[in-house]
Amino acid sequence: MGYLDPIRAYDRETITLELPGDMTIFDIDWFSVYDVETKEDFGSILISDDLNVPPSLVKVTPHVESLPNCRQLHKDYRVSWEVFGPQITLQLAANVKEDEYMAFGISGSDSKSQMQGADVAVAYIEGHQGYAVDYNITSLAPCVQVLGQNKGVCRDDVVGGQDSYQLHTFNRENGINTITFRRMLISPDNGDKPFVLDRPMYMIWAMGRLDSNNEPTYHDIYPKRDIVISFNTSEPVNDCFSFTRSEVNLKDVWEKAQIFDRTIRSFTATLGPAGGKRGYQGITGHVSNGLAWYINGLLVPELWLRRGLTYSFKVRGGNNPHSPEFYHPLVITDEPRGGFDRLSDAKQSEIRVLAGVEFTRRGRPKPTAAGPRCLAEHPPNQDRRLDDNFATFKKFNRTLRWTCEKGDPAILEITPNSSWPDIVYYNSFTHANMGWKIHIVDSYSSSARSGATRAPWAEIRLITGVIAVAVTLLHGGLVSGR
Repeated sequence: MGYLDPIRAYDRETITLELPGDMTIFDIDWFSVYDVETKEDFGSILISDDLNVPPSLVKVTPHVESLPNCRQLHKDYRVSWEVFGPQITLQLAANVKEDEYMAFGISGSDSKSQMQGADVAVAYIEGHQGYAVDYNITSLAPCVQVLGQNKGVCRDDVVGGQDSYQLHTFNRENGINTITFRRMLISPDNGDKPFVLDRPMYMIWAMGRLDSNNEPTYHDIYPKRDIVISFNTSEPVNDCFSFTRSEVNLKDVWEKAQIFDRTIRSFTATLGPAGGKRGYQGITGHVSNGLAWYINGLLVPELWLRRGLTYSFKVRGGNNPHSPEFYHPLVITDEPRGGFDRLSDAKQSEIRVLAGVEFTRRGRPKPTAAGPRCLAEHPPNQDRRLDDNFATFKKFNRTLRWTCEKGDPAILEITPNSSWPDIVYYNSFTHANMGWKIHIVDSYSSSARSGATRAPWAEIRLITGVIAVAVTLLHGGLVSGR
């Protein structure tokens, strides 16, 4: 996956390790699977000088930093910096797609790397323009209004602060985005955290996709360990290496669930993890915010409802309006993305709301189907970055742990009629990209099911590491020598 961390625990698994940058097997004298803490060797080999190795399929892309200090964060991501007077200049460079962002900033904690409470820059390139935008993370959720205040991953200028980053240069070449920007070490914005020079700092970073509004969505790549950087160095530091790109291996999207049953009149709507690129993103072609609707235990299934019949949704998406992360009233509209409450008045006027929203005398939307939260989560020892390793949703779902708040669910009752479009969507009132399709049919015939309009599916490509060394491990760390 490109991480530079010590290898995790493995049990009867075969893993593939990729040599960093332009390093080859001929640069290594020995290889060992070694536990640094216990000083135990789980297996080692000497590398012969006369190996007969086929040509590498890895494409190496050298990258020269314009700043004196460089730290490799991931095989596809690095940060460079220079402190001059009261300012710090930062340069982010990453192997990303055109619709992806790089995030880097100061941790929300002084004792560990923590997303919540962090002060970060989100950098990306759109067309012929580069951006480095100041963000404040008050909650691990997209920026939403909570009782009149914006909470979540919000731009500073949205939460009463100011954008403190000054863009300097930007460039995209050979698939590498490079963006350079400056900031005062001690910002005049009270919402910004200072860059300190008298001690190491805990930092955070992430990479992910942008949504249709160029806002960062849930990150696909991020560290699980602490990131500590000393920005005040007497001598330049540089552990960066060349970017690499390998052949792309496709992994199948998880099965696209459908509920096509004329006897079903009731659905239970709960929350759960979106399941990586094989899950929500692969099924819908939309970016993900990390959570998704589970209908009758299935990840965003397509529903088939008949006009003239009455259906009820038992909604357990959270009913605490103080929570930016877990307040998800269910709504049904003719628009596929959701997040109705986040939209401007002009955008809301373009959407037909079919169920789940009523309007006050002042014309403000108010959700009607907010029930107590029932949430599926990863167990504590499971890394959600590995969700795509599950071959099927069924296998993934078996690992999840459910917690449900007390109380009766909210009931959303609907009776589709002839005025309803053939395809509508269930979604969250507060967050975008959590739900999917409802087919509205006149009869439960096989022709109605096969003839329904299909949305174009986005092709999801998952990169797997280039084979350098494959070993079967139980546990331990990795050490190699020259």
